[in-house]
Amino acid sequence: MSKPLIIVESPTKVKTIKKYIGDQYNVTATSGHIKDLPPKEMGIDIENNFTPQYVSIKGKQNIIKSLKAAAANASDIYLAPDPDREGEAIAYHTADILKKKGRNFFRVLFHELTKNGIQEGLNAVHELNQDKYDAQQARRILDRLVGYQISPLLWRKVQGGLSAGRVQSVTVRMICERERAIQAFTPVEYWSVTANLEGKNPPPFEAKLVKKNGKKIDIPDREHADEILDALKNETFMVDKVIQKTIKRNPLPPFITSKLQQEAIGRLRFSAKKTMIVAQQLYEGIEISPGEPTGLITYMRTDSVRIANEAALEAQNFIQERFGTEYGIDTPRFFKNKNKAQDAHEAIRPTSVFNTPEKVAPHLSKEQLELYTLIWKRFMASQMAHALIDQKSVSIQSGDYTFNVSGSTVRFPGFMTLYTSTDDNLDKEQKKQQILPELEEGTALKLIKLEPKQHFTQPPPRFSEASLVKELEESGIGRPSTYATILTTIRDKGYVDLVNRYFRPSELGFLVNDLLVDNFPDILDVDFTAGFENNLDRVEIGELSYLDVLHSFYDQFSQKLESAKENMLSIKGVGFPTDLNCPQCGQKKLHIKVGKNGPFLACSGYPDCSYSRNFTRDEKGNIHPVEPSFELAEGKFCEKCKKPMVLKQGRYGEFLACSGYPDCKNTQSVNGGTSGKSTGVKCPEPDCNGELTERKSKRGKVFYGCSRYPDCSFATWDRPIDQECPQCGTKYLVEKITKKQGTFLKCPNPDCGYKESK
Repeated sequence: MSKPLIIVESPTKVKTIKKYIGDQYNVTATSGHIKDLPPKEMGIDIENNFTPQYVSIKGKQNIIKSLKAAAANASDIYLAPDPDREGEAIAYHTADILKKKGRNFFRVLFHELTKNGIQEGLNAVHELNQDKYDAQQARRILDRLVGYQISPLLWRKVQGGLSAGRVQSVTVRMICERERAIQAFTPVEYWSVTANLEGKNPPPFEAKLVKKNGKKIDIPDREHADEILDALKNETFMVDKVIQKTIKRNPLPPFITSKLQQEAIGRLRFSAKKTMIVAQQLYEGIEISPGEPTGLITYMRTDSVRIANEAALEAQNFIQERFGTEYGIDTPRFFKNKNKAQDAHEAIRPTSVFNTPEKVAPHLSKEQLELYTLIWKRFMASQMAHALIDQKSVSIQSGDYTFNVSGSTVRFPGFMTLYTSTDDNLDKEQKKQQILPELEEGTALKLIKLEPKQHFTQPPPRFSEASLVKELEESGIGRPSTYATILTTIRDKGYVDLVNRYFRPSELGFLVNDLLVDNFPDILDVDFTAGFENNLDRVEIGELSYLDVLHSFYDQFSQKLESAKENMLSIKGVGFPTDLNCPQCGQKKLHIKVGKNGPFLACSGYPDCSYSRNFTRDEKGNIHPVEPSFELAEGKFCEKCKKPMVLKQGRYGEFLACSGYPDCKNTQSVNGGTSGKSTGVKCPEPDCNGELTERKSKRGKVFYGCSRYPDCSFATWDRPIDQECPQCGTKYLVEKITKKQGTFLKCPNPDCGYKESK
């Protein structure tokens, strides 16, 4: 009799699962999704209740064949892709290609890849979850309806190759609106007055002026500050009131996905994408002993803070042994979920607290250890005693004016011995507060000096990756599992740039955002988008029909789409008008146009006036044309008209352009089309006949880019190898070097996962 077959999502899990189940089952993997909507057409039958037309993903034919071979005569198949919506879709599509008379399918959820976690999953099999699959389908269909109908509109109205997305476009809008708030911000001057004081006992301390005659004081300028200094010249300083209290500070709950991303970005300088990649590795299994992979953390895509009772008890025992009884708690500490949180998975925690960071360190890469340490400490701290903080607030009177100073000391560190978070204000409070001497009410203080200081109000800050993830989470945009993809997509599309770790909209981002907001105000509305995310959650728990969600959305969207086809401003060739006069002809306005090297300024009177320039914007958003240097590229001549080539700066860096522009618009890479040493690998971009060549970035780092740059901007940091992937058929592999695995070859297709040693 044939063995039952377990099918997981990632090939990495196969070895981990086999370790615990022995020879009772066969185990294989889908290597991600095997079916999806067609890549070059919408694939949605709108008139027939939005029926999706799924096709096998290109490059997955060999995997599908191997799945069928592995299933062979198996009558029982256990579908165990990841326990989320995407995993449910993979399970459904796998069942569809393997369905056979007399064959039984069971859905298995592995929340942790440990012996107990795998056994619990196999003991609690159930049917495929239609509601969860419908929620995934609804999201996929919604995204396809928006992307495949708005994107062609942008191609016609702006530039070919642009794209829009239901969630990505809202995220770009948030970044654009923040940038415009910064540009519109006008700093306001204000002053502070600080008294440097000394009591009977050291140390001296500083107190800030906060009130006059019992009311909050505002000091708008130097003149008012000087008036206060004059009024205080002959006044005494007396301790008016001393308030002392001890507060309890409780630890934060274990990580959910969004909080893990925020903390890893802020503390480890990881990107959201890198955080999820490393977390996936920790979940799928690390070889702690040779040939024995162990899943070190629970499933990493979750917005629930729930933890298993046995995990909390295990942590309690460990804490008492490691830190002492005073650091433990009598009963496990559990946390409440937010109303919208789904409770299918636990919070992110170590699968065993006894796998301490010190114990597993020899088996982990630097990044794996850093992230695992963060997860382990956060979970352990959540089960430790609260901290006790002594706080002292002192009110000081001088004439009509009241000064205030506060300070705090840690009486008992509790959980803080192990962990404090970057989103916990305690560290900031501690840095601001001073160590105060013993002060008694009614005693006089010695004034050392009064210090006036000028300040200006600050504009709202730009979004970092961490603060953008937090904003998306709080606004209900997307879900934790999608944040990393959203942040990557908006950069890859050229709509935003990450400058010194902060997001800024590009000119293209501003242009596209303005057009979309004008024509699709609801679709790009934060509350509207958040409402649909909540509806998808309701579909998942069976409260709402996914067809109702689709019809409700499309009834509004289709009307806006038809209107936009007629009324959206077309800037293709014409450009977006500015209020700047053309300095060359003096008659026409300058327009922002979009070319293959990015946005630029051009006279609206073209071709009668050929003025064009690159441009920059100042902090207020004002446009400033950049005068070209027209530095001749020595020995470089246009192969079309034979005129000298000049060095120019485009969106993707330096390139050569014909000095005969606009009569001749020929461009070349800085190396005349060869771009350095050839790798022999053809550029993977569709319809491109270039080759990938070795190049160097401005900082001297080697990367590999298309020889047809700037016409083709494909680039990769990994060295391409002219060798076809035997698993999915991708035309090349890339060379990877890691401390743990050494040098190996890997398929660049993210859905494949093929590796081989070199």
